[in-house]
Amino acid sequence: MQLAPAARPSHTRAARPLLGAALSAVLALTATACDTAGGRAPGRPAGTTPPTARSPAAFPSPALPPSALPPSALPPVLTRGQARAALITAADLGEAWEPTRGAATWRDEVLKATAERTRRGDCRRLLDILYTEDLFGGGATTAPRATAALDDPDGGAQLHYRITSYRAADLDSTLAWLGTLPDTCGRFEADAGGTGRDVRVTALTPPEAGDAGRGLRVTVSGTRPGEVLTVDLVAVRVGDDALSLTNGTLGEPADDATLTAVEVGTRRLTEVRRQGRAQV
Repeated sequence: MQLAPAARPSHTRAARPLLGAALSAVLALTATACDTAGGRAPGRPAGTTPPTARSPAAFPSPALPPSALPPSALPPVLTRGQARAALITAADLGEAWEPTRGAATWRDEVLKATAERTRRGDCRRLLDILYTEDLFGGGATTAPRATAALDDPDGGAQLHYRITSYRAADLDSTLAWLGTLPDTCGRFEADAGGTGRDVRVTALTPPEAGDAGRGLRVTVSGTRPGEVLTVDLVAVRVGDDALSLTNGTLGEPADDATLTAVEVGTRRLTEVRRQGRAQV
């Protein structure tokens, strides 16, 4: 199986029962009126985002921190130990790979400067994601449970890998948004300190793994003539957990590293989930 560009695809005790019943009715009516006035559909928890294809930048943060939310508002999550057990390692990718020695220079030289000066909303968000690795949002509820960074010193590639736990519908919403980017941001010019950079976004077909997945390949012209940064961005959902990765290089990208990371990582995440979930 090859990773390849796709063609497009809520107790007080009442003194009298009657008074208690009356109070309950009044409270229920008041709550309904507040929901209607606030524009929120009855029954939808505050901060819940409908599963529509929108940029993650538009996702609202919950009104309460995760620890204050009722258990039903968020799914159970893996413990950090379980999430770490689901990470890939350098050994999974082959002899050329090793634990990272630090952020690749092209992250600042190409991605950071370019993202800061790109005005097109979804396109700028995409470049921000490639730089910050924040695919599923930057709130406490979507903070990654575990991360890994690996380098291929010979090929100049760097692979960043994350395990995130969140509601399946919201994870799918982000994946659906990714799927729109080859159309909305297929090719655009980004400004980096007065220098125009050509950016191209194409779809990648990830392996048939997990419950849902999306992939993109983004190329950005570099700081020197003829230099091109290529970054693969792939995410796969398994229940209420997701793995996401970027694999970038100024040279020729190694498709097998991305493919192996997705396949091995999905199997490992699936197995860790089988072993039990934390109670929250």
